[in-house]
Amino acid sequence: MEIVELPAQAVLGLRRRGPYTQISAMLMEVFAVIMEKGAIPAGPPVYVCRETSVAEVEQATATCDADLEVAFPVANRVKPEGDVTYYVLPAGRFAKALHRGPYERCTATYERLYAGLAARGLAIAGPIREYYLNDPTEVAPEEILTEILAPVG
Repeated sequence: MEIVELPAQAVLGLRRRGPYTQISAMLMEVFAVIMEKGAIPAGPPVYVCRETSVAEVEQATATCDADLEVAFPVANRVKPEGDVTYYVLPAGRFAKALHRGPYERCTATYERLYAGLAARGLAIAGPIREYYLNDPTEVAPEEILTEILAPVG
């Protein structure tokens, strides 16, 4: 785990409630708007996770009622389309961990991140971001890379 400073990031994004299994379809919905509107992608897609503890994630999984937000960083402002909006993810100080492997196995990486935060006396200060660094349709499941960033105060 390392501490990094992230700049503010303009994105096209979408937020709704439902099961975590909707994340992929939501990303495709936002990407379709990017292509249609001529937005210029400026980084990997991101999932903004408002469930910031294992217990909250387990509850959201059991009820299929997670607070889901996905976005793509963009280099130019475009007119929103439907539920997809243009906004800015705030800058801040984040604890960063890299997960290698299937998304479904991120729990151990999160546990290491939480332990690292506790060891440094840091607390999570807002929604966690997961940046998807490669395309799971183009790499083996063991090679999927997810950057997990938790804002810290």
